[in-house]
Amino acid sequence: MSEPTPVPDDAGGAPRAATARSGMLPAEEAEETEQLSRSGNGRSTVGVSRLDSTFRKSWRPHGEATATVGHAEDREGEDVEAGIVALWQAFGESRDQKLRDRLVLHYAPLVKYVAGRIGTGLPAHVEVSDLIQSGVFGLVDAIEKFEPERGLKFETYAMQRIRGAILDDLRAQDWVPRSVRSRARDVERALERLEAKLQRTATDSELAEELSLSVEELRELFAQLQMTSVVALDDLIGVGRGTASLAETLPDDRAEDPVNTLVDRDSRRQLAEAVERLSDRDRIVVTLYYFENLTLAEIGKVLGVTESRVCQLHTRAVLRLRGKLAETGN
Repeated sequence: MSEPTPVPDDAGGAPRAATARSGMLPAEEAEETEQLSRSGNGRSTVGVSRLDSTFRKSWRPHGEATATVGHAEDREGEDVEAGIVALWQAFGESRDQKLRDRLVLHYAPLVKYVAGRIGTGLPAHVEVSDLIQSGVFGLVDAIEKFEPERGLKFETYAMQRIRGAILDDLRAQDWVPRSVRSRARDVERALERLEAKLQRTATDSELAEELSLSVEELRELFAQLQMTSVVALDDLIGVGRGTASLAETLPDDRAEDPVNTLVDRDSRRQLAEAVERLSDRDRIVVTLYYFENLTLAEIGKVLGVTESRVCQLHTRAVLRLRGKLAETGN
């Protein structure tokens, strides 16, 4: 690095900075610089020289600094690798649970990676967190069954075990038989082939012919495949003011129908009014038979008549009630 040297400009005014193209200054410039440094105009040169000297002491080449950081990272990576090897050896000798947990924490990112890859091809209702939970059990099983002395790479072995654990858990939670899932995939592939060939939506008859089925068999298959569809109850349906969640549109079989409730209440009121207009004996027979649950023989003992007479009274009371209710309805 060449030091900036003040030289006088053409008008003989204040000196201006110039940089020598080589490491050595000409004799004339060196002499002029020495004279200026002794005068007041040379104070800036002394300051620049001191700053440049300080910079030279503190400056290091950029490549040297980068190499130093790279060597530090390499040493850190080697230390981590050596620590993992020592941890595997200690776990193989003692089978201690604490050592296993340390290995699980070290290789936990593998579980997240595998779960993310599998989750991309699953429906939206399947949570990645559930896949990660299943994958952790696969990682633990891989650590316990891995044999480092064989010289195999643990990451490759563990990823297969994690993937298998996630798939096993998904199959266990699936309520749809695997045969139905297979038929669903066949239908999807057939639809893709037909739409690519026809450049339009395929009809049921065309799809049935592609699958070597009849139209009735295809519709039965569609009915089975409907059971495999899962939707969220909080999904919104409709547009504008009619927007509502799917849960709000589902009927509640156990809830009372308000219309039926009003009709039943009105019918009871009309029946009570019709019973009140019966004669005393007919009203007693109806009350004891329908409200007190007495038999005709027991009602005969209460009224002091025979059972056949009670039967006649009951028939007459029912006919009168029907007539009165018909009159009320008209």
